[in-house]
Amino acid sequence: MNKTFFYAIAIFTSAQAYGQSVIPPADIQIKTAVLAAPSDKQSYAKVYGYAPDGSFTILRKGTNDFVCLADDPKKEDIGVSCYHAALDSFMERGRVLSKEGKSQKDIFDIREKEVKSGQLKMPEQPTTLYVLSGTKDNYDAAAGTLKNGYLRYVVYIPYATAESTGLPLKPDVPGMPWIMDAGTHRAHIMINPPKL
Repeated sequence: MNKTFFYAIAIFTSAQAYGQSVIPPADIQIKTAVLAAPSDKQSYAKVYGYAPDGSFTILRKGTNDFVCLADDPKKEDIGVSCYHAALDSFMERGRVLSKEGKSQKDIFDIREKEVKSGQLKMPEQPTTLYVLSGTKDNYDAAAGTLKNGYLRYVVYIPYATAESTGLPLKPDVPGMPWIMDAGTHRAHIMINPPKL
């Protein structure tokens, strides 16, 4: 009885400290996070998520070449992502700079400088990020499942341009691939399938 009482108090206190957010159990965070990955990558992907105290941590080490990020419980709707492990240093650097309070522009500029100097390595081959989003109304928090989610794709090709890829700088029709941040360290192909 005492253990249960103190466990409940600890969870309540953690939620209070994390801005009134309820942090799902690790297994639910993992199940939701990997929804963004291709089905053959889900079972063994590394997963980052949130500890009961709200700290960002590794929930599962993983054994394949994919990394997934759990939904941020402080945000209203659902948003998870997975990417090839070759992008992990780039993504981690962005998380560190964001935690330091840097603006999006500062993060871009710092990483651009670090990539050019060789301090931060970007993959030499095209590398994909998968982003799944949805509404809380369509999310089953007990099961970790999401109905009517929207999956989009980002293929990083550092320093690629419209000229080197043949892609436009903006889509002419829904779902058309296009290149964003062309000519920079984070040049990437955006693929946003039409929403049904």
